[in-house]
Amino acid sequence: MAGNDGSQGAEVQPLLATVAFAGEGDQLESGLIEDKDALERALVWKLDKRMSILVLIYILNYMDRNNASAARLRGFEEDLHLEGSQFATVLSILYIGYVSMQIPSNMFLNHFGKPSKYLPLCMTIWGALSLITGFATSYFHVLCIRFFLGFVEAAFFPGALFLISKWYTRHELSQRTAFLSCGILLSNAFGSLIASGILNSMDGVLLGYTAWRWLFFVEGSITILVAIWSMFILPDFPENSSNWLTPAEKALALERVARDTVDISVQNAAAIYGTSSGKLLGRWPGLYLAVTDWKVWWLAVALFFMVAALSFGVYFPTLAATMGYGPIVSLLLCAPPWLFATAVALVVSRHSDKVEERSKHICSSLLAGIFGFILAMSSMNTIVRYISLFFMAQTYAAFICFLAWASGSVSHPPAKRAVALALINCVSQLGNVVGA
Repeated sequence: MAGNDGSQGAEVQPLLATVAFAGEGDQLESGLIEDKDALERALVWKLDKRMSILVLIYILNYMDRNNASAARLRGFEEDLHLEGSQFATVLSILYIGYVSMQIPSNMFLNHFGKPSKYLPLCMTIWGALSLITGFATSYFHVLCIRFFLGFVEAAFFPGALFLISKWYTRHELSQRTAFLSCGILLSNAFGSLIASGILNSMDGVLLGYTAWRWLFFVEGSITILVAIWSMFILPDFPENSSNWLTPAEKALALERVARDTVDISVQNAAAIYGTSSGKLLGRWPGLYLAVTDWKVWWLAVALFFMVAALSFGVYFPTLAATMGYGPIVSLLLCAPPWLFATAVALVVSRHSDKVEERSKHICSSLLAGIFGFILAMSSMNTIVRYISLFFMAQTYAAFICFLAWASGSVSHPPAKRAVALALINCVSQLGNVVGA
């Protein structure tokens, strides 16, 4: 894939020559421009429909990651004989595996070039790991399963961000990143509703397994089924996707990517890559370009602190339970704050795209989150504490805007972008280890 970076512009020109909207003169006729705009709208709409399955996958990704928090309300700790800080260790060990695999996974995805096969395969494996969590009988068992669950889940989010960034322009990126990241919020909302239904109705069903075990059985099975389905829907990268695109659409997809990135001549390619011919030095050029760019590390550290501030999410059912209600009501109370957060995130990210500004939108959401933390700490009133959950949950709008900012800041070449996005997410997820 790295070899494709330098030749991408050369590949685009002959493709565009075959498309009706590419005129022979320097100026395109107005009718041809309108045809091109219509074709681009059709391409983006077709792409949006295929990419929408990423939201469903991300919902399942977070449900499989956070279902231990819901299971805790119905005997998870007691049945596995967890003591002291062992439950917190069970939560945080997932992120050790998650952090360790992200960069190698995205490097492999960039080289392999088939996200429609790679991401569903990883999804199938993590669905199976989630399912067998229901058979765990000890602290050691669940600790090992959770570590490998994080190891495999690491492939999805940075891989999905990379896939999106390969198809959409920077002005389209924030909204699509928002839709993807809303999978976190919808997972927290509907995951609680699904968990409440399973925990309330399946205790001792069939083979006599307790309700929390059925939670893992059901959610893991759903993940495997969706993984198989997604193999037929997810696109590959623009340069190797053909079965669902017309020649004109494929040419336009490549032209959009070339148009949105900085043109690289032989001279400035030499400055970036280190050779007069523009060829990459080193065995892993994307890794070298990413780790030597100070912006990547600055973005990673900033996102680390933001993720640490958002780590309350893994304890959200526990926070709701402090208001004094039973397990089922506590889980139901988790849904409205996350649905509110989803609406806020979509509005904030859309406005951020429209005005082409990031930092003020990020800071506004963070300040509202701080206000929510203060409310939760300063009052024992049930209504006030519940309102504080809404302010806390909407903080994810800042997280989503920041991801779009990061994606647009390290956009070229693709080999660097693949590693940079994984590195930023990798460092940031250490915030979940600390937070848990």
